[in-house]
Amino acid sequence: MATITTQHEMDRPLVDNTIDDPTQRAQLVLGGNDFTTVTDKVTGIAAGKPPIGWWIAFALALSLLTMLGALIGYLFTTGVGVWGNNQPVSWGFPIINFVFWVGIGHAGTLISAILFLFRQNWRTAINRFAEAMTIFAVMCAGLFPGIHVGRPWLAYWLAPVPNQMGMWPQFRSPLLWDVFAVGTYATVSLLFWYVGMVPDLATLRDRCKNKYGQMAYGLFSLGWTGSSRHWHRYEKAYLLLAALATPLVLSVHSVVSFDFAVAQLPGWHTTIFPPYFVAGAIYGGFAMVITLAVPARYILGLRDLITDRHIENCCKVMLGTGMIVAYAYSIEFFVAWYSGHHYEKYAFLNRALGPYQWAYGTMIFCNIIGPQILWFKWCRRNVFTIMFAAMCVNVGMWFERFVIVVTSLHRDFLPSSWAMFKPTWVDIGMLVGSFGLFFTFFLLFCKFLPVIAMAEIKTVMPQAHDIVHEPGEPYNPDEDQADYRPDHPITDREGR
Repeated sequence: MATITTQHEMDRPLVDNTIDDPTQRAQLVLGGNDFTTVTDKVTGIAAGKPPIGWWIAFALALSLLTMLGALIGYLFTTGVGVWGNNQPVSWGFPIINFVFWVGIGHAGTLISAILFLFRQNWRTAINRFAEAMTIFAVMCAGLFPGIHVGRPWLAYWLAPVPNQMGMWPQFRSPLLWDVFAVGTYATVSLLFWYVGMVPDLATLRDRCKNKYGQMAYGLFSLGWTGSSRHWHRYEKAYLLLAALATPLVLSVHSVVSFDFAVAQLPGWHTTIFPPYFVAGAIYGGFAMVITLAVPARYILGLRDLITDRHIENCCKVMLGTGMIVAYAYSIEFFVAWYSGHHYEKYAFLNRALGPYQWAYGTMIFCNIIGPQILWFKWCRRNVFTIMFAAMCVNVGMWFERFVIVVTSLHRDFLPSSWAMFKPTWVDIGMLVGSFGLFFTFFLLFCKFLPVIAMAEIKTVMPQAHDIVHEPGEPYNPDEDQADYRPDHPITDREGR
């Protein structure tokens, strides 16, 4: 039966679980919830009627997706001349948007795989929609290479197979490397996301009252019964997929950075790009996690499960990766100066002082200056300052790609070939429309699939572990959450 979050529950003050006490473990599930209420909350979202906030967000996202579809049709019927791409800036918004969206998905894999391997229990409330964010971000990223080739009906030429003329693609082309990297990333991420949902899909199957819903959930739950053998196979498969997904966090965006690093162009031909791009991708990805988690916990009534501690931990990871990005920015200028090469020096001076200095200034403010407010704990507890910092990073990471692509291309070796790049209304419309694609699928996921990993979040609750009580002492989950032992094996009623 669907549960409805009342206004009283929304206004109820929550326990402050952001205080670090070395003698106690922080509570990760608040509000006196037990296994049943957690299941009711999560399944109630899929079984009940969506709140009005969901409908408003879905209508807006669907409108932007419709606009994107219309613009893609206009591009196909007219040609790539509708974009602002020119010579020498033959890579404009399509490659900028591609690299931006690929980076967004990295936080999902980090939260899901790496934090799982390191046994970080705070990941359990946010890993499911972070994994979903990865899938939808890769969908948005894969769209742009497919449509930017000029003849989209020949996009299969990017695949590592000979075309109808018997010609193989150029295996030294970074574009082909992207096909391998992004294709592998999408496949493993999709499998990891789906395998993790199987127990929760079975729960939705058992609780669904609709005949067609039961059939759909039953089909994708793969006959899950919750037996000891099923759990054993599931945990092994999940662990192996996490181990496979972990190196992808480092490898995929490193390969994407080769699009630039293997070129001979000043500002691109640098070995710092792989670690620099990976840190920036995780930075932007966690900003998007916060952008999604903060509204979702209010609109869907999940403040007891996605707590302030989860949001604060994401803010701390953002601060750490943001410092790496700031270091990379400074090292780029140092290396340009230390190289003594006049082309390299000019490329970086042109970024900061040239005609696109407004874009460089926006990048520096949004990626370095704005998020520094998160050093203060009260800012990490305030929803408005958190969203301000996250939106700064979202904007700044897109402008970082813009600065790297445009400022390096528009003035290269010969002043006679210099030209300014100006995006057209189609460029801007497709960028905005890609967010419509992303949020439409994310909102559908929130409505029809388990937005929180019920099976995983229950393992960090005290009910899953041995909690010792005095005779007659009532059990209080908010007080006893700190007493559980996460290294104790979870057993069922029969001791298995």
